[in-house]
Amino acid sequence: MKIVGRLIGALVAVAIVVLLAQFIASETGEVVVLHTTDAKGQDTTTRVWIVDHDGAQWLRAGHPESAWYVRLAAQPAIRVQRGDVVADYVAVPAPDQRTIVNEAMRHKYGWRDALISLTVGGRDRAIPIRLVPQVR
Repeated sequence: MKIVGRLIGALVAVAIVVLLAQFIASETGEVVVLHTTDAKGQDTTTRVWIVDHDGAQWLRAGHPESAWYVRLAAQPAIRVQRGDVVADYVAVPAPDQRTIVNEAMRHKYGWRDALISLTVGGRDRAIPIRLVPQVR
C-alpha cells in the first residue's frame, strides 16, 4: 500500500512540475494581449507570443481548435496590446507560412517554444496568423 501511495505522490509531483514549467515557459519572453470577440460580442483576452517577420507581426495558434483561434477565425477584426501600444488588426491565417513562423518562434523563444511544443504534440498543425494593421 505504501508503494502505491508513493507512486501516486510521485506522479502528482511530476504533474505539478510539468504544469509549472509550462506556465513559466508560456509567460516569459515577449507576451502580447490579444483581444478577440466571441459569438455574443464579448471581448475576450488571451496572452500569446508574437514574432516579427518579413515586415509583419505574426501570432501562431497551436492548432485550429484553439478557442482563441476559433474566435479569431469567426471575427478576424482584433486588437493587440504589445507593450504600451494597442492597435487594431485584421488577422489573416497563413498556413503556407507555418515553417517560417515556427522557425521564427523557435529562434525568439528558444527552450520555451521547445517545451510548449512537446506539451502540445508538436507544431505540425500550428496556424500562423499575419496581423494586417487597420487605419482608424
